[in-house]
Amino acid sequence: MKETTELKPKIVAGNIRKIREFRNYTQDYLAAKLLISQNAYSKIELGYSKITLDRLFQIAIILEVEVMQLISLDHKDVIQLMPPSTGISVN
Repeated sequence: MKETTELKPKIVAGNIRKIREFRNYTQDYLAAKLLISQNAYSKIELGYSKITLDRLFQIAIILEVEVMQLISLDHKDVIQLMPPSTGISVN
């Protein structure tokens, strides 16, 4: 059980990174949208920082995905389900 709970945050962090890369967004871009430093954002993707529910929803909005897609177990499935970026700016 402990291994499973330790693995899930890493999966979410990996999904965030893969979707960000799929969207061709930089870490700087997401950090700016989240009003945090690039270093702080990098720690999210590396799984060093715990993500609050609010932050998870913010990231989902910026990446134009549902929160459930971020917590999916397999990022390959997530990317296949994603619609292309609309090009609409998220404020």
